[in-house]
Amino acid sequence: MNTFEAFPVNAFFMRYFFELSYNGKDYHGWQRQPTSISVQEVIEEKLFLIHSEKEYPIVGCGRTDTGVHASFYVFHVDLPVIDDVDQFRFKLNRMLPDSIAIHAIREVDDEKHARFDATERTYRYYIHHQKDPFLADISWYLPQQLDFAAMNEAATILIGKQDFTSLSKLHTDAKTNICDVRQAEWIQIDDFRTYFEITADRFLRNMVRATVGTLVDVGTGKLQPEDVRSILEAKDRSEASVSVPAHGLFLYNVSY
Repeated sequence: MNTFEAFPVNAFFMRYFFELSYNGKDYHGWQRQPTSISVQEVIEEKLFLIHSEKEYPIVGCGRTDTGVHASFYVFHVDLPVIDDVDQFRFKLNRMLPDSIAIHAIREVDDEKHARFDATERTYRYYIHHQKDPFLADISWYLPQQLDFAAMNEAATILIGKQDFTSLSKLHTDAKTNICDVRQAEWIQIDDFRTYFEITADRFLRNMVRATVGTLVDVGTGKLQPEDVRSILEAKDRSEASVSVPAHGLFLYNVSY
């Protein structure tokens, strides 16, 4: 028997959307892995304990890779009706590690789907140019100065509905590499910190990190802004730049 007192529930089921954030440093991404710890696994284990050791699989709004963070994430799960949502959220947060925080729990229609009903997602990639031990796990330290005007010129080429094979991980199970990018922009926080923000209807595996790597090469002068168009037209991953490290990447928002 587990050491946690079972949470009181009704016999009827309801679908819930959970809104949360997590620091991905210690996880091999969101999705369950056969031999590595994931965010999904940790949350499902705690729900298992709360519900008298009954399994309730959860469905996330998408996958994040090893080491990637989420400042806003959504999953859905069908649970016995929760009598007191605030108390349930408080209990679950006490059981979860500090790296995962549940911010809200909402009742939704039975057909509502955390992944398939999402209309767009926004990612941010953070870079800092001055060494800072407090940013080391959540931002990429890049001492070189960048040409942000050139990088933003190149970023406009990404906008629109087009094939992003050149910026996707090879040999994935995606049925199509067409994505509709609606916004792509570099924003400077101050003299030493900046981030790249991109919004699209969907993203391919490794797409944001490959995109940032390619745009950084524009910022350092290795590529010209117009080279990004040729890279996309090639539909060849080897034409784009090396992917940047995972720890600077955040899933920032999901819209429904």
